[in-house]
Amino acid sequence: MKFNAGIVTNKLAESKAFYTNVLGFGVSFENDFYLLLHSPGGQASISFLLPDHPSQQPLFHKPFLGQGMYLTIEVEDVDKIYKELKQKDVAIKIDLRDEPWGDRHFAIVDPNGIGIDIVRYTQPEADQKMK
Repeated sequence: MKFNAGIVTNKLAESKAFYTNVLGFGVSFENDFYLLLHSPGGQASISFLLPDHPSQQPLFHKPFLGQGMYLTIEVEDVDKIYKELKQKDVAIKIDLRDEPWGDRHFAIVDPNGIGIDIVRYTQPEADQKMK
């Protein structure tokens, strides 16, 4: 099974620029109303669709309103990605931090208002202390 999150938005160009320039995604497919991007390495995809497009069924017409959704991107070296994005002047919404449950992460926001948690999973502090 493959999974592809899709966002209905008028911001196709902005989304393409953000995901390709900021996060290094590649373009898998693109036309005037649909954009399919893949993560570096191709393990995941995300798509963007114009609202109210006549080629689509009504279920896929209403645009995302910018709330109630987040994405998580798991990376090997979260500190490196954090530094790279800071150098690109990407606005950091949650600063780099360690959580007691094991995440080392920070967060940014895409042009559609979607929070993106960039994370490196580690063992929770309690597990580390037991070893």
